[in-house]
Amino acid sequence: MKINNKILGAIIGVSSLLITSCDDDGGKVIDEVFAETTRGAVLRTIESGGVFDRFDTTTSFGFTFEEQDYEDGDLLEKVDLYISFEDNSAGNGDSTVSEILIETFLPSDFTDGEFGLPRASYDTTLANALSLLGLVEGDFDGGDEIQYRLILTLTDGRTFTNDDSTGTITGSFFNAPYFYNPVIKCIPPAPVAGEYTIDLVDSYGDGWNGASIDVVIDGVASSYTIPDGSAGTLTFTVPDGATEFTLEFVSGAFDSEVTYEIIAPTGETAISDGPSPAVGPITLNICNG
Repeated sequence: MKINNKILGAIIGVSSLLITSCDDDGGKVIDEVFAETTRGAVLRTIESGGVFDRFDTTTSFGFTFEEQDYEDGDLLEKVDLYISFEDNSAGNGDSTVSEILIETFLPSDFTDGEFGLPRASYDTTLANALSLLGLVEGDFDGGDEIQYRLILTLTDGRTFTNDDSTGTITGSFFNAPYFYNPVIKCIPPAPVAGEYTIDLVDSYGDGWNGASIDVVIDGVASSYTIPDGSAGTLTFTVPDGATEFTLEFVSGAFDSEVTYEIIAPTGETAISDGPSPAVGPITLNICNG
């Protein structure tokens, strides 16, 4: 017991010296570290969504973003928004358009968000996007991308965008991609008749665990899934003259294992989604229907 008390006393004594030393010098060291640390800023995506439909140029896409810096938004100088076009359809030549500055958001264009940080939004129709890019009918098709990039400038002149952000910044923690690239879809105005093929995959190999793709054709509902195993291929037919045709992905217990692909009667991949497919209505992309 005495030996233990001596050891404990020695430890306390050394600890006291260390604490005193930290109080004397450590505070200065910490101050110097913080003084020399460069702190940045992010543009966090609050929401984004919409669709550009090849057959309906009134369709729209938009996003809302929030600026955060270590002064709670007071370092915001401006946010520049650029648009560009990536031509992914080989059949109509190359209509790729390099970046064009289309809007600058100043502090006065922002409003306070839920946490007192500055927020701004951008919404546009496909027609407006094509006009800004100088594109006309024949220059674009389903599968092409209209790309938007944000550049944040702080009052000290530093800039931040997608090129200099790590996965931690662009991914789920900060959700700050600085970049949005909606793909133009060909959403058929009427059901495309013929046989559809669904390829279903489960990465774990125990089936879809309650998940399914539900199809309704003129009021008749069918459900497609794999009860067990790692893969399955199923088909269904949309008859000529059908007026109602909807699809929906219904969530199961382990959607992170689930992927699927639907091939249209035209041979095109109408959609491919997963792992963790979007839950709800499925929008098909069929350009040759």
